[in-house]
Amino acid sequence: MDRDAVFHEKVPLWTRDFILISIASLLITLGFQMLLPVLPVFSAELGGSDAWAGLVVGIFTISAVIMRPIAGRLLDKQGRKGVFLIGLLVFLICVVAYNWTSTILVLLILRFIHGFGWGASSTASSTIASDIIPKSRLGEGMGFFGLTSTLAMAVAPALGLELLSGYGFSTVFYISAGFVLLSIFIALPIKYHQPDVNPKSGTDPLSNPEKAGIIEKSAILPAVVIFFVTMTYGAIVSFIALYAGQRQVENIGLFFTIYAVALLISRPYFGRLTDRKGTSFAVLPGIICVILSMFLICSANSLIVFLIAGFIYGIGFGAIQPALQAMSVRKVDHLRRGAANATFFLGFDLGIGAGAILWGIIAEHYGYQLIYLLAIIPAIVGALVYFGSMKRRNNKTP
Repeated sequence: MDRDAVFHEKVPLWTRDFILISIASLLITLGFQMLLPVLPVFSAELGGSDAWAGLVVGIFTISAVIMRPIAGRLLDKQGRKGVFLIGLLVFLICVVAYNWTSTILVLLILRFIHGFGWGASSTASSTIASDIIPKSRLGEGMGFFGLTSTLAMAVAPALGLELLSGYGFSTVFYISAGFVLLSIFIALPIKYHQPDVNPKSGTDPLSNPEKAGIIEKSAILPAVVIFFVTMTYGAIVSFIALYAGQRQVENIGLFFTIYAVALLISRPYFGRLTDRKGTSFAVLPGIICVILSMFLICSANSLIVFLIAGFIYGIGFGAIQPALQAMSVRKVDHLRRGAANATFFLGFDLGIGAGAILWGIIAEHYGYQLIYLLAIIPAIVGALVYFGSMKRRNNKTP
């Protein structure tokens, strides 16, 4: 084993603070994910149409996208703890307030506010994790940290629907709020990085936060690439159930279970590979897997083909996402990590939202099958943007 590898192994990853922020992130995401399949049903209970149900989901994304760069700015200027805990508190209050919602308009207002809480808390948790993880193990650490959302996605939607079926909406809302409340208590003892800003120093934006923008320039490339990649995810999360039903394929929920299992395998492996070999060793095979999975979904006519596609997609997405997230913060000064994480997730969220809207328009006119064939295009564009940019950077290096 070479000296770099030995050093890599000696730097501890699983510290107390890393374990605490990972558990807190798991609980937050459980509270978030269990509401996703329940709130459209709640909207219908309040008398909303399918269009209103879509708006209930979409308005949350809009406020989260608005909040992320603001949260990134505050994280770098004011510190991590306050932004994280206030975001969690807003999240908690909104979930509890769903119990007393009686009209669709009030639900939309609450969902809009809820998105601010989610945007702040999720951006903060990733920034806190990137503070804690040793730089030499950043790809591996972000891979493991990302497993919290994977585990939540694997169990929370089914949990929310099961609780709704057996106990009703209030039980779902209170248990979701309970997860968030528990995450607040777990987050309290974490030793947070404190900003050491000196506004009287020179002209470097890092030394004068008033001159630093809310977008971190060094994170723009990974944000743009993940934007194109998550456009493919927008096609999956929005329409795969409807597409499978059209193909007379039952139990399509297993697609997401297999997808989550593949993420569990892929994230740690490619995160570690990123640290040792570089980001390209994860991005290239990841995008190839995403493209292959889109081909398979487009031609799928049985559950087994859907599940194979879900596994391949999980391997690909699990390679790309933590590698690009690590890339967005690896060379950033600690004073700008909040902005870097916010920039990355801005691309992430916008890709899902833009994809869902675009594929919805195409599906309405041409059917579901075509969107999975066309979804190959943004994956290819993402690859061209990434490798074109990396080639230009290498050519500039003497």
